[in-house]
Amino acid sequence: MGDACGIGPEIVARLFRTAEAAGAFVVGDVAVMRRAAAATGGLLPVARIESTDDLGSVPRDCIAVLQVQGLPAGLIDAPVGRVDARAGAAAAACIERAVQLVQAGHADAIVTAPIHKEALAAAGVPYPGHTEMLQALAAVGGVVPPVRMMLTNDELRTVLVTIHMSLRRAIDAVSFDAVLETIRIAHAAMARQGMARPRIGVAGLNPHAGEGGLFGEEEQSIIAPAVAAARAEGIDASGPFAPDTVFMRARDAAGHAGEFDVVVAMTHDHGLIPVKYLGVEHGVNVTLGLPFVRTSPDHGTAFDIAGRGIADPSSLLAAVRMARRLAQNL
Repeated sequence: MGDACGIGPEIVARLFRTAEAAGAFVVGDVAVMRRAAAATGGLLPVARIESTDDLGSVPRDCIAVLQVQGLPAGLIDAPVGRVDARAGAAAAACIERAVQLVQAGHADAIVTAPIHKEALAAAGVPYPGHTEMLQALAAVGGVVPPVRMMLTNDELRTVLVTIHMSLRRAIDAVSFDAVLETIRIAHAAMARQGMARPRIGVAGLNPHAGEGGLFGEEEQSIIAPAVAAARAEGIDASGPFAPDTVFMRARDAAGHAGEFDVVVAMTHDHGLIPVKYLGVEHGVNVTLGLPFVRTSPDHGTAFDIAGRGIADPSSLLAAVRMARRLAQNL
């Protein structure tokens, strides 16, 4: 259900007012979801279930909520629109329960509503965001799977080498191994979606992709060798290209066939700004490399409008549709 103080519960409630909710259930808190149902127009019953076996008895046009045990006391009293440690702890507990369910085969995919990183930190959760937490929860025998964040819409896909860290740290984290692994993960993900030979455009790190070393040497010493290594493995990767133009070249829109199926970007904002600029209501966040499907809207908790029942659920609906498609190919 996401952060209880943000718009997550509200957009989930609005999801359940559409046909897209067929077969879905909420991992969360019954009281929070009842409040969200009331905020989004009322007349939407909320049913508590104890396990997925109970889904068959839940009436249509009803929010089925699998109540997570041990959520913080007073969660329903946490003020909407503000950072609260109770909401951060609850969001983390819901994610953990969702992973347990999908790992046990009781769900086919996870769609996460937005969480707030400050609330996670206030609760003492040792992960900066969904991606890192899901990666840790997916570990088997102490082996943590390599994962990457992909943001996608109908016109553009981008996969990130680095995500939730300062820009100074992110630059240091751009290594040959990290870039090559990202290209491999992007290739494998696109192949699972039916692309026999996905075209991967790799963005540079520096202005003009370094301009032959004049503006930085990472393209020559790190990124280009990683691209060459990927090509030696049979992957259709090319670059590095100037990061200020590669996304325009990749965009697949009316009258403009994209040159690439996916762009690998070195840093969080390099990759996400172009996709979000095309419309956050269309974007979907996908975690690549997990042994299960996880998608999410491409926006945050929107504390400024939380509790008013006006949040647009379009990105969440797109995330649900994407999760269904990916689960069929896993």
